[in-house]
Amino acid sequence: MDLAYIPSPSTGVIHLGPLPLRGYAFCIIIGVFVAVWYGNKRWVARGGKAGTVADIAVWAVPFGLVGGRLYHVITDYQLYFSEGENWVDAFKIWEGGLGIWGAIALGAVGAWIGCRRRGIPLPAYADALAPGIAFAQAIGRWGNWFNQELYGKPTDLPWGLKITAGANREAGIYHPTFLYESLWCVGVALLVIWADRRFKLGHGRAFALYVAAYCAGRGWIEYMRVDEAHHVLGLRLNVWTAIFVFMLAVAYIVISARVRPGREAVVEPPRDAAAPVEAGKDEDEDGVEDAAPKTSEADADADDSAEERKGKPEQAENSGSGSAAKG
Repeated sequence: MDLAYIPSPSTGVIHLGPLPLRGYAFCIIIGVFVAVWYGNKRWVARGGKAGTVADIAVWAVPFGLVGGRLYHVITDYQLYFSEGENWVDAFKIWEGGLGIWGAIALGAVGAWIGCRRRGIPLPAYADALAPGIAFAQAIGRWGNWFNQELYGKPTDLPWGLKITAGANREAGIYHPTFLYESLWCVGVALLVIWADRRFKLGHGRAFALYVAAYCAGRGWIEYMRVDEAHHVLGLRLNVWTAIFVFMLAVAYIVISARVRPGREAVVEPPRDAAAPVEAGKDEDEDGVEDAAPKTSEADADADDSAEERKGKPEQAENSGSGSAAKG
């Protein structure tokens, strides 16, 4: 008899009239909100403008969702394209299935587009957003709890997760790997915040630290999972991905620290700094007079002064001649 365990919700969706509110989607939305909100605070603290993070997130978030779904569908194609499966289910993102690797990769492409449009360096933006992304992942993992997915091996620990019988799952008490990863992501976020304050990380190194720390935890958590996955040399595909990405992140930190030490002095240039001025345009509209009229007026005043100086000797000479005639 199990005396203690974490219960699973009886359903992953609540109907508000005709509108379904799905727990998985709700966790993703809340996570995105937290990432943008906290990223904005960090961006402003670095000298950026309020609202810039949200403006760029308009590009990054849709790209990230598409990338995350594509990674999941490609690496677990048998769930959608095998015999007896319905390929239309590949578009049902609310049922779960977002690969963080694809989400970060394609989300970075969207962020790059947004940063390029604003003249902002992508590494600085990524550094500001890094801990917020980790917090977002911590919140998003609870969507797996609503869907009763991504659990680990059977366990009799008091914090085991109770799974009910359903499609492709057996009832039992399992390791709550979603909870392990959620707590790990919170720790990663706190680590990045501390390291960034302590070492003044810049040029993408705070983001690289987030990636390396997350991969370190994802490797052992992934190893505990029992859901269907492709294996390479006896290890799950995502374990190999975590190892590979971890090495890339560590290499980036080391090389970047040598090539570009320190932190960016300016993360966001003034929006009107690069605004071109049309040739010959009078700038009176901005409260500044055109320089050309000033030059002309100065020349005219100089000419008048010269004529006055020239005229004074003549007047003195005439005045003297008149006096001599009178005497």
